[in-house]
Amino acid sequence: MKILHICVTGPYTDGFNYQENMLTKYQTKAGHEVHLIASQWEWSKGGKIEKHTGDNAYVNADGICVKRLPIKGDKDVFYRYKRFSGFYEAIEEIDPEVIFVHNLQFFDIDKIVKYAKTHSVKIFADNHADFSNSARSKLAVTFYKIVWRYMAQMIEPYTTKFYGVLPARVDFLKDVYKLPAEKCELLVMGADDEEVERAGTIENQRRVRNDLGISKDDFLIVTGGKIDEWKTQTLMLMKAVKAINNDGLKLLVFGPVSESIKAKFDEDFDCQKMRYVSWANTEQSYNYFAIADLVVFPGRHSVYWEQAVGQGKPIVCKYWEGTTHVDVGGNVRFLKDDSEKEIEKLILELLNENDEYKVMCNVASEKAKMKFSYAKISDKSIR
Repeated sequence: MKILHICVTGPYTDGFNYQENMLTKYQTKAGHEVHLIASQWEWSKGGKIEKHTGDNAYVNADGICVKRLPIKGDKDVFYRYKRFSGFYEAIEEIDPEVIFVHNLQFFDIDKIVKYAKTHSVKIFADNHADFSNSARSKLAVTFYKIVWRYMAQMIEPYTTKFYGVLPARVDFLKDVYKLPAEKCELLVMGADDEEVERAGTIENQRRVRNDLGISKDDFLIVTGGKIDEWKTQTLMLMKAVKAINNDGLKLLVFGPVSESIKAKFDEDFDCQKMRYVSWANTEQSYNYFAIADLVVFPGRHSVYWEQAVGQGKPIVCKYWEGTTHVDVGGNVRFLKDDSEKEIEKLILELLNENDEYKVMCNVASEKAKMKFSYAKISDKSIR
């Protein structure tokens, strides 16, 4: 089939591990002709948003035909009321049989509806918004319930399925956008099957541990992602590891640290027990999770949760209502409080109660790894 993905609510960056990258990659591998319409904005290697400097129509390394459109009025990608130049014409030129819309918070949805009224096309849409990352204030909730609900309701008659990428985001579709429950379903994020296989080889794990100065006998905890005022729980994890009297326990932290908490991060860092990598590209993030004995996410949800689970790793993560989907029957332990002592206690339990840790590892490798495979997720997304 000819499939068009529309990713215009935020930056689109080739080579990332986000859902729009993985669904398109594995749909291409399955034999479909895959196109993608995106904005001209992308993430830089330093974690900043920049304008794409190359051609705005090209085929990327995964074989996806990418077309980047300028925002009318030269607004930035997060401007709420933006529209894109040549949006409808780009859809007509591609002439897709399937359209997959990533997020519903943009005004050019009316152009997709216009196309659907006169063409035979199946539409799928997903949602990455919930009350923790988007509608955080009364004013924002009102805006979502009026403006973005209107856009969701506009495309609903022409849409086969609406996917929430977390259980909380499925509820958001039903409760905030008032979409029919029978059309709303969970479509998990996951891990790149090829990267999981590459990073998981014994040779690669040995090399990465050696490069970081971590022995094969060390029990390694890994955590990753941006560390800022919204994720200060990483500092609690560092303190907990430092407090545990075990020379064989190591912690690897990767991701940029916000200037606002940099001094505190440096204060809590232990050079003997910890390693820090300020930036990890996609390949490196798979390498780091591959060498982990345990992955810990003590703060807010990120796409790294599903990636680590998809790599078959046991994880410890903060309990958030609507994000417990990563637990497939024993691969996850949840943190209920923002507490250094709770993190320390749980790590000690897993270090000392070997049978429980083995159960977590078995469930992670035998069940979770399959459920969070992007090859399988990409197939499900357009059924």
